[in-house]
Amino acid sequence: MKEFAINLLKRQVVFDSLWALDGVSFRVGEGEVFGVVGPNGAGKSTLMKILAGVLPPSSGRVVVRGLVSPMIEVSGGMNPEMTGRENIVLFGTLLGREPDQMRERITPIVEWAELTEFLDAPIRNYSTGMTSRLAFAIATDVKPEVLLIDEVLAVGDENFKRKSTKRIDELMNGGTTVVLVSHSLATVRKMADRVMWLDHGHCKMLGDAETVVGAYEASV
Repeated sequence: MKEFAINLLKRQVVFDSLWALDGVSFRVGEGEVFGVVGPNGAGKSTLMKILAGVLPPSSGRVVVRGLVSPMIEVSGGMNPEMTGRENIVLFGTLLGREPDQMRERITPIVEWAELTEFLDAPIRNYSTGMTSRLAFAIATDVKPEVLLIDEVLAVGDENFKRKSTKRIDELMNGGTTVVLVSHSLATVRKMADRVMWLDHGHCKMLGDAETVVGAYEASV
């Protein structure tokens, strides 16, 4: 603000508008796994935050029907000064669940995340992998109708990756709609029904997973 005010007085204020997303339009059907690929800065994370309701669109509209569980940031919704136990209730409440319901689910959540011995330790003492395990366990404890996943499967050890992939497979087989952002093209190719390729905020290609991932792979 100080720099802006000084430049304003000097009549040196110059800026360019940058649209993170521009003219992007698509539909995802019930029970579909929809992948999104693209380079860094393409607008993928912005798209996920808009779908999750974290950011409002500047123009146009977004319609998402059903209970949404967003996994768009490993530590999103987590308070580092609070314990694992407290964060389970906090994060679950932010996802629209009742606090009493979350308190009843603490034991199975923390057991799945394999963090029982750290339940009453502050999150600030957790490693990134431990935080991701807890966040994932909370988000997927109740079957959502829409699951948003932004690179969270790339975090954690191999055991966590296998467990989280298995749980996502269970959700998909149960009819949950999944929107998946990942730089792991093998994961997108394996899991997604359709894929959108974002580039500088524009939809460069949208179609079946093999065709779109193959085209994007060839471009990079």
